[in-house]
Amino acid sequence: MSVLIKNTVIITQNKKREQIHGDIYIEDQEIIQISKKPITIEADYKIDGRKKLVLPGLINTHTHIPMTLLRGYGDDMVLKRWLEERIWPVEKKLDSRSVEIGTRLGLLEMISSGTTTFLDMYFFEETIGKTTKEAGLRAFLGFPLIDFGTPEYPYDELFPRCESFIRKWRKHNLVRPVVAPHATYTCGPETLHRSLEMADKYDVLLHIHCSETREEVYDVQKRYGLRPIGILKKHGLLCDKIVLAHCGWITKNEVFDIKNSGSKVVHCPVSNMKIATGGYTPLPELLHSNIAVGLGTDGAASNNTLDMFETMKFCSLIHKHHRWDPSILPAQTVLDLATIGGAKCLRMEDKIGSIEEGKKADIIMVDLKKPRLTPQHDFVSHLVYAMRGCDVIATIVNGKPLMLENRILTLDMDAILEDAEKCAYELTAA
Repeated sequence: MSVLIKNTVIITQNKKREQIHGDIYIEDQEIIQISKKPITIEADYKIDGRKKLVLPGLINTHTHIPMTLLRGYGDDMVLKRWLEERIWPVEKKLDSRSVEIGTRLGLLEMISSGTTTFLDMYFFEETIGKTTKEAGLRAFLGFPLIDFGTPEYPYDELFPRCESFIRKWRKHNLVRPVVAPHATYTCGPETLHRSLEMADKYDVLLHIHCSETREEVYDVQKRYGLRPIGILKKHGLLCDKIVLAHCGWITKNEVFDIKNSGSKVVHCPVSNMKIATGGYTPLPELLHSNIAVGLGTDGAASNNTLDMFETMKFCSLIHKHHRWDPSILPAQTVLDLATIGGAKCLRMEDKIGSIEEGKKADIIMVDLKKPRLTPQHDFVSHLVYAMRGCDVIATIVNGKPLMLENRILTLDMDAILEDAEKCAYELTAA
């Protein structure tokens, strides 16, 4: 399969952060040629890029994708009550059918809003893997490990099932397995040790919630005498394989530990503000320490969208506001987090996160012919401060078009929306 994009503005996100006006030729899975001069070659798909902007596909490094079914269910509640009264009772009802429906809805939303790669952690990840493969997105799927089991498996089955999941998917072209102990407050030392052993055995990533709320940090410290970062460090999980979600309540010394270990961090500003965690991920300090940082939406139950453009804007604004410094997190830095930063978190920066010859063809296109995107003094500024997911008109993953001219090619939108409405009401019915 081949794709030729003509006469467009390319936000490369390469090392020089070049912006090129020209053509892109894609063949099979890779970007073959980027040229300021016209490329004259036949292609299966020829796309007119005039008044369009082409950039690397956005990378969402923390999701719970089937939670799209709980979008708007239990808003404006404190976290503990929200979990106990709304989320956990519904999750007990989950099965592979409902997870498949919720996943399709999430994939539809991500394709239509410019996300090409996501890092997930939820239940029924085998179902999520199969559904994602069919839709054509790139995914890193975290098999959940929790001391009291999951809605899918009791605890004594989790590790054998996790190993089978890893063996099945570890060499897949698009879907990659991840070991995902839920958090230090839901996983004791044995679970953490076994998680690390599994990740080391197969050389796959670890993904965990870490220091999201003050209550979590204090409870873990009371139970074990150490904060979450200290627990992970003690048991060997603070390493270059781990991706830490949230880190809203970490200290300067913990930033130092993260740097020394090679661990990665995911910042989820919209979700953290919505559930009022009160903490601010020390993003400037993390970046100053050259720690790989990505952006995540978290689940749609606590966001309430999977729109990475919205997440980029909030990321920049919250830190400017908090630090009384409008220059502390410029637009280019935030775009880096959503592209090459996410790729670094996933150990994929040599393949995705930028538009360069030889890299995987994960590319999105946005339409500039909008009142709020005019005039165009600064394209990167528009990407972070003015654009929305609905401005995306084309999404290509691994060289395959998943959406062109706003038309989804790999999923049936009408059927997905209808199924999701029915399933959501079934799950939340008393």
